[in-house]
Amino acid sequence: MNLRVTRTLRAPPSRVWDVLADWERQAEWMPDVAWMRVVGSERTLGARVLARTQVLGVPVTTDVLEVLVWDPPRVLRVAHRGFVSGWGEWRLEEGAGGTTRFVWDEQLRLPFGIAGEFALWVYGPVQRAMARRSLRNLAARVEAH
Repeated sequence: MNLRVTRTLRAPPSRVWDVLADWERQAEWMPDVAWMRVVGSERTLGARVLARTQVLGVPVTTDVLEVLVWDPPRVLRVAHRGFVSGWGEWRLEEGAGGTTRFVWDEQLRLPFGIAGEFALWVYGPVQRAMARRSLRNLAARVEAH
């Protein structure tokens, strides 16, 4: 499944990055995440993060995210290594008047071949809605300060 959502945030990239880099609090603005925990002491490039993912509000899997690109405050890219595989990337582009254009890309795969592809196709609209809701929540968080 390929997913892309974008939003302009009324906050500078540095403020947005500070919220993104707070791994343990991501579940506060991402409705499809029950919790996130960093494994070990590394929190930037090379970090491994456990993410307990929810589907329709039910926690179903704990996946490992590995940070592949850490370029504050511009790019954060992770590999999904678990039941869900693929990658995700957040890009922050500085805009006029202290704004940030936020671009969220995901390339996700499930096991089970065509059955996994079908499951992602069926769930795709829900996943896109969750990503848009996450960006609304992120906007409320970064724009409030």
